[in-house]
Amino acid sequence: MKQGTSIPAALEHLVFIPTSHEKKFPAVIALHGRGADERDLVPVVLALEIPNLLVISPRAPFVFPFGGYAWYGLEQEGVPEPATMRTSLGLLRKFVEEVKAGYPVDTERVMLLGFSQGTVMAYGTALVDPPKFRGVIALSGYIPVKSDLHLRLDELSDFPVFISHGSNDPLIPPRFGREAAKILMEARAKVTYHEYPMGHEISEETVQDLKEWVRNVLRA
Repeated sequence: MKQGTSIPAALEHLVFIPTSHEKKFPAVIALHGRGADERDLVPVVLALEIPNLLVISPRAPFVFPFGGYAWYGLEQEGVPEPATMRTSLGLLRKFVEEVKAGYPVDTERVMLLGFSQGTVMAYGTALVDPPKFRGVIALSGYIPVKSDLHLRLDELSDFPVFISHGSNDPLIPPRFGREAAKILMEARAKVTYHEYPMGHEISEETVQDLKEWVRNVLRA
């Protein structure tokens, strides 16, 4: 796998393109959390060791005052600030289309992976237009139910979602992960839920469980 040349796009990003001679590749778009940047989740996705997986990691558009970048401001726990979230969602939707057009992506096998704020963005992007995505990987986040987004929950039958959360998460308590799993299961999505004895983080156990899940989804 080699780091590719970035296409002009709505968001600054890193891209890693397989060196295989195949013309189209399954892709994971990795969305980092608040205070991080486009480099943060790349090691996690590469650790999945999925052959011929194209990895794209965009940078959130807002500078976080304490370092790194953010996708939106917060009104209160579990409630994104509407204006900044709308801006980021618009940029991210545009970015997804630019990625599909500009890189050798199998458009039927594009997954969103998010951590923390990135998970909220992954949900907010995929659940308003599920047919555009093969699945969502939601690490330590929540569904933005307290927003004006029109979530198409009636179109999620058998839609693959991997949710992980730390049982000791002090920033986004595990009830948010459990609530997301409940909403999605009621919508008949194909939910895999894991809760680990950890804080607001991604553990090695998470990566191992996710590795098997991604392989199964791409084979299906």
